[in-house]
Amino acid sequence: MSEKAVYLNTNYSFEERAKDLVSRMTLEEKVSQMLHSSPAIERLGIPAYNWWNEGLHGVARAGTATMFPQAIGMAASFDEELLFKIAEVISTEGRAKHHAYAKKNDRGIYKGLTFWSPNINIFRDPRWGRGQETYGEDPYLTTRLGVAFVKGIQGDHPKYLKAAACAKHYAVHSGPEAERHRFDAVASKKDMAETYLPAFKALVQEAHVESVMGAYNRTNGEPCCGSKTLLVDILRNEWGFDGHVTSDCWAIQDFHLHHQVTATAPESVALAVRNGCDLNCGNLFGNLLIAHQEGLITEEEIDRSVTRLMITRMRLGMFDPEEQVPYTSIPFEVVDCKEHRALALEASKKALVLLKNDNILPLDKNKIKSIAVIGPNADSRQALVGNYEGTASEYVTVLEGIREYVSPDTRIYYSMGCHLFKDRVQNLGEVGDRIQEAVCCAEAADVVVLCLGLDASIEGEEMHESNAFGSGDKPDLNLPGQQQELMQAVYATGKPVILVLLTGSALSVTWADEKIPAILNAWYPGALGGRAIASVLFGETNPSGRLPVTFYRTTEELPDFTDYAMNNRTYRYMKNEALYPFG
Repeated sequence: MSEKAVYLNTNYSFEERAKDLVSRMTLEEKVSQMLHSSPAIERLGIPAYNWWNEGLHGVARAGTATMFPQAIGMAASFDEELLFKIAEVISTEGRAKHHAYAKKNDRGIYKGLTFWSPNINIFRDPRWGRGQETYGEDPYLTTRLGVAFVKGIQGDHPKYLKAAACAKHYAVHSGPEAERHRFDAVASKKDMAETYLPAFKALVQEAHVESVMGAYNRTNGEPCCGSKTLLVDILRNEWGFDGHVTSDCWAIQDFHLHHQVTATAPESVALAVRNGCDLNCGNLFGNLLIAHQEGLITEEEIDRSVTRLMITRMRLGMFDPEEQVPYTSIPFEVVDCKEHRALALEASKKALVLLKNDNILPLDKNKIKSIAVIGPNADSRQALVGNYEGTASEYVTVLEGIREYVSPDTRIYYSMGCHLFKDRVQNLGEVGDRIQEAVCCAEAADVVVLCLGLDASIEGEEMHESNAFGSGDKPDLNLPGQQQELMQAVYATGKPVILVLLTGSALSVTWADEKIPAILNAWYPGALGGRAIASVLFGETNPSGRLPVTFYRTTEELPDFTDYAMNNRTYRYMKNEALYPFG
């Protein structure tokens, strides 16, 4: 290989270099680079690269990292600067991990620099299991927080990206999860312009997001990952997007298997690439070789996509000497460091929303001799982190946070009270097998902290391995399983009760609102969430979070889940009075 190869010469633009590199590849090599797991091309010095990485609220699925509150919790801060700082930490830790792993030739999934975050879909229906990944129901709030997050991920270097962010899932995507592979989301021009598209437009034009991910569903009849309207007319021609587009994972096969807009796999991949989907999360793009043979796609169209992908890799510094790329020297020691964990704790505190307080909070730890901490989420690590999570080096549950906070002489009573969604804790137990234990704990204590809600095993993504409950969406807005019965039994003891909800979405807690003196909504507050919750309960921190979603009174008042018209949805258009309003 000549020293003077244009693609290795940093005097040329990334576009010139990428075109030169692609011109040296065979058709098979080009297609191989369009799969999320791209093999090495050794003769050209191209290392293997896996495009699939997640960074929704911390570097995910790649070992230990700082774990921030779930996205919906970060949104409750209404704080752009905080989102920017969090994203900076994510890209810093992502860089550190990437370079450390690559030096050991570990180039596996979740170890790259292309983060498939943020999720800027509008949380239009509180039953949607993935709403927890979003910044809530308001297009303006979603836009401002999304722009800040992308800027924090991508950095401000004039030449190189710190990491690549991805605006997903484009567009008009918010359930039902069980139908996403065949569903047609029909939205009016008005709702598209006012609700579903503004955040995507701002991330492209203001934040210069490097990547956009297409959704699984169709939008107004066209599958999103092959939609001429969305990908060509709007994204590239109207908004001027010049990055790359990736499919959602295994979404291209839905074209012929479920949407039935094409008949074969080669037809599906040709439709996607022709309309500007450059990268395939999955392996269906292997069919591009057949599509090319059958005359369904030209090599020029393939070149266009591969060139875009190589420009992104070049902007990340992957073809340049390390000393020229400012982010390659970030040391592994920054991962999960003290400063990053302090920011995570601050974010957890800013996420907490006080929904109700009848003069019971803050608690005085010097006056309380005993405290009962009760509920399926009281000592749950899973309820701290939500989905798309990484691994923390320390988890502080609500029970642990309270234990840390009170004096060693304060007696703590603990009972799970009930299972999160089953009707018993022990498989061989009777229905309600922990409720009386919880009542005994409450009776023995001065005050009760009752931790109810959900976790990512109940609400989340369709088919996700952790999802034990339905399709990932909620059937209704009620507390699942026996949680309502547990709450009523504990309340009946006459002891003062503080309800802490750990949830990624709105719950219809009308009974609690009438009876329980204090209610704190904690979302999925991050790995150190229990410490943040304790600091609010005992008055060290003033709860400053605000709701990025409406809490409705009933499930019955909601429009049909499959109806994408914004009429009677979210605080902007709802007709009834909210239980707890947006903001």
